[in-house]
Amino acid sequence: MALAGGSSYPLSYGRRRSAPARAIARLLRPYDRVLLGASVLLAAYGTFILYSATRVYNADHGLSPSYYLVQQGLFDLVGVAGMAVVLWLGYRFVLRFGGLVYAASLLSLVAIFSPLGRSALGAQRWFPLGPFKFQPSSFAILALVLGLAAVLDRFGEDLPARRVAVLVAMVGVPVLLVAKQPDLGTAIVMGVTSSAVLVVGGVRGRHLLLLALLAVLAVIAVLHFGLLHRYQLERLIGFVQQHNTALSAKVNYDVNQSKLAISSGGLTGVGPFHGLETNGGFVPESTTDFIFSAVGQQFGFFGGAALLGLYGVVIWRIWRIAVRTGDRAGRLVCSGVVAYLGFSVFQNMGMAMGIMPVAGIPLPLVSSGGSAVLATFLAIGLALSVGATSSPS
Repeated sequence: MALAGGSSYPLSYGRRRSAPARAIARLLRPYDRVLLGASVLLAAYGTFILYSATRVYNADHGLSPSYYLVQQGLFDLVGVAGMAVVLWLGYRFVLRFGGLVYAASLLSLVAIFSPLGRSALGAQRWFPLGPFKFQPSSFAILALVLGLAAVLDRFGEDLPARRVAVLVAMVGVPVLLVAKQPDLGTAIVMGVTSSAVLVVGGVRGRHLLLLALLAVLAVIAVLHFGLLHRYQLERLIGFVQQHNTALSAKVNYDVNQSKLAISSGGLTGVGPFHGLETNGGFVPESTTDFIFSAVGQQFGFFGGAALLGLYGVVIWRIWRIAVRTGDRAGRLVCSGVVAYLGFSVFQNMGMAMGIMPVAGIPLPLVSSGGSAVLATFLAIGLALSVGATSSPS
């Protein structure tokens, strides 16, 4: 039942209750158990995949066999705790500070180029936090969703050209900062995610067509003026010319090893802790960009299908919440989360199988990395909060 004035909170959360009482009540709401359970199960499956893919290699090289099991398990716990905080606060409370979250994200993306930032593998992407690394671009996607949702909610249904220009600027600035790191993969995810939010937000077709044309022209300009790094250009050439044997031996080495690992798994896989390519360290970035190669080799087609099924359940439940909610801002947030998760899964699995260019996008809740795990759990927490506090239209 909705309150007068359009609020979608139940009457039991009226003004008579104190703020702490309302927060506790929010935390105890009946959330989507299917979404919650599938998300936790997905994270657990991902942690076991990492352990299975690295135990033998680590042991053979004098490292702790359970390093990734402990590390990723810790990241999962932190992520679940972050999700609980979002549920405790409620998505409406978080959206009140959507502009502030967006601004803080921009500041962190700018600060990454200062002496505080650290580089690795030719990219300036991290802040050191003791033994851990904080990657602002992982949270920039969610911050962009919150910022766009807050502004679109304030603008309402009326979106003339000047307001669309504001929204485009909001998207363009963080995307350019992330691309400059360079982190082209995350920049692409941000572009796809923000486009989904703008479409659901009611941006007119002619404006979307103009934006698509500008995006195409920007890509042409980047290629024409040689603004891509050498390795990025080689990845694109390697993707287009995968059957060029003279080229593939060097440029497509990582993709070829990944495809070899996946194809060797067959229907049921070679078994956990086995697999020459993955446990032998022949697949580069096998714990992050190409973690799906370990799934395909060690767990086979059925293991990959199970993983894809879990993603399908998570995305379906969030989409279901978006469709059923009567709150426009909540629908915008959920739409952004669906696009973020859906495209990330498609791109990561696609590049591991050679059907998408390599773009360095992690597999949500499976690839190693604390920033990405926490950001994903926060996004799921927002969707759960929307589902629990919004009534169907």
